[in-house]
Amino acid sequence: MELGEKIAQARKNKGLTQEQLAELTKVTGRTIQRIESGASEPRTFTLKVIAEALDTSFEQLNSTSATGDIRVNIKPDTDEQRHFLQLLTLSCFSYILIPVFHFLIPLLIFKRSKDRDASTIKIARRIIRTQIYWVVATNIFFLLCLGYNLISAVYFKREFLISYLVPFFVTYLFNAGLLFWQMLEISKADLDEKRPN
Repeated sequence: MELGEKIAQARKNKGLTQEQLAELTKVTGRTIQRIESGASEPRTFTLKVIAEALDTSFEQLNSTSATGDIRVNIKPDTDEQRHFLQLLTLSCFSYILIPVFHFLIPLLIFKRSKDRDASTIKIARRIIRTQIYWVVATNIFFLLCLGYNLISAVYFKREFLISYLVPFFVTYLFNAGLLFWQMLEISKADLDEKRPN
């Protein structure tokens, strides 16, 4: 019996619809439908969640025959997870156009994403959190420059003031470097090792 057939049979034995199973496993109904029809192979993490929801073991679902041969073609879809994280990081470059609220764009992409494993979620949250910290740090930097300029002009009658282009370029170039570094880290990351068991 194929994997999709086993999942469908176990789901029916438990009296669940595809939508109910999707709700229990936190994946989309379309994903359950594609797995059961054999149109797609689930990632290891997804298969473990499905097995848990159906009160069966991962090994029982994963075996291909009564002799207990284990499927070897079910592998975590790390390329898809890596692509998602890279897209999320690229969306952070929206800070060039929307400097204060740009982190809402990757946040929206993150909230709309489905079927993500724990390691991907953790990395995605870190990326978004870093952008929020950048917004706060940039605003503090601008306020410090403003404070210095006000004190210099009012109390010390200095004509030399810090140009606001200095903090602008420093913070913007720093964030660009940070995002490129994150892209490099994502491309090198071994997402398989970070998956929960």
